[in-house]
Amino acid sequence: MVLEISVKAAVGAPDVLGDCPFSQRALLTLEEKNIPYKSHLINLSDKPQWFLEVNPEGKVPVVKFDDKWVADSDVIVGILEEKYPEPSLVTPPEFASVGSNIFSSFVKFLKSKDPSDGSEQALLEELKALDDHLKANGPFIAGVKITAVDLSLAPKLYHLEVALAHFKNWTIPDNLTHVLNYIKLLFSRESFEKTKAAKEHVIAGWEPKVNA
Repeated sequence: MVLEISVKAAVGAPDVLGDCPFSQRALLTLEEKNIPYKSHLINLSDKPQWFLEVNPEGKVPVVKFDDKWVADSDVIVGILEEKYPEPSLVTPPEFASVGSNIFSSFVKFLKSKDPSDGSEQALLEELKALDDHLKANGPFIAGVKITAVDLSLAPKLYHLEVALAHFKNWTIPDNLTHVLNYIKLLFSRESFEKTKAAKEHVIAGWEPKVNA
């Protein structure tokens, strides 16, 4: 049984996997659970008719379960866990929200035009909190085994790293060794290599938002 998943195509390159972190999260879950799947790359600026018919909101990712297309990466990951319990990627509830503010802090800092608005500091505080958590519990958020929370964070950390380096010439400080080690661990996984967008597509995806 091959699952069908629709994900974002790259901006300006409709045959190439795009830069949506939520699409990548769903793909990572499929890869880590060894579930066979077929991807449909959706050009979000020119959505195909069949896609809008099965998914009127036009959002990605969507996965087809039992002839029904389901949207929202949280919902998709939950269903995959239920239908394919092995290997388990369940995050212990007490760790489920670790790092959950990093992405919004990153976006705020990335779009910020005012160096004194505190957005850089806010992001550093979120990364420092993650570093402290990993130091106490690592190498992954829930210990030695990768879980759903890591697969949600990995694409977001990738966007953070690529976009901030490009647009702000900014990198994660060297003293956050546990975060840097965590990123290395995540990005070197085969599942991540297979599902990540190329850096230039990540940059192209953020360009209009940064220069807005």
